[in-house]
Amino acid sequence: MQQTTFKFSKNGILYSLIVFVLCFNLPLVAQEQSVSPGINDYYQNPDFELWQRRFESPGREVYDLADEIVDVLQLKPGMQVADIGAGTGLFTKRFAQQVGNNGKVYAIDISKEFIRNIVKQAEQSGLKNIEGIVNTDKSIKLAANTIDLAFVCDTYHHLEYPRAMLQSIYQALRKNGRLVVIDFLKDPQVSSRWVMGHVRANRLTARQEIEQAGFRFLKEEDLLQSNYFMVFKK
Repeated sequence: MQQTTFKFSKNGILYSLIVFVLCFNLPLVAQEQSVSPGINDYYQNPDFELWQRRFESPGREVYDLADEIVDVLQLKPGMQVADIGAGTGLFTKRFAQQVGNNGKVYAIDISKEFIRNIVKQAEQSGLKNIEGIVNTDKSIKLAANTIDLAFVCDTYHHLEYPRAMLQSIYQALRKNGRLVVIDFLKDPQVSSRWVMGHVRANRLTARQEIEQAGFRFLKEEDLLQSNYFMVFKK
């Protein structure tokens, strides 16, 4: 138990107010608990070429339809985009081409190795509008009112602290900015055993969590079969 004494004056009379704070039984700030402890451990020191073959190969739905996904987003020159959970840069490079030299793409990932290679490949390709950011499990590490679009593809189920991350994304978006979330459906009728065991939240749970963070649901695109594709607005 911690005792704190505050003193204040009113009409020349000194009062003392003793406030007892039960630090252990009544924490002042409730800390969010990890919803998927250890889910990102194998990205701490990944083999970039191995993961690039896995992420960027025929048969993975978001790879097969990557260009169509980008088209649906209707990016414009000059826009600022955050590719959150950028991985090997599958979408980062496409976004950079769409927003042009006056725009900017933030490749954001918790893996330093992923970001290092994305930036390296961007330089080799002559793309100068990509900035790499190694984020934390609770923040995308962008300043407030920075981006027009936050793109989260096959990454939402990797958020250990979804409330903190969604708050960070919300703050980074400009007024009327969009949040796009693509992730596995987690539906026993269409999902593999791996998805059912690996993915924490299904489409409805994800939507509820995102709306509770202050986002407004706009629409759901029907482009994909094994993934949902939801669009929200700040």
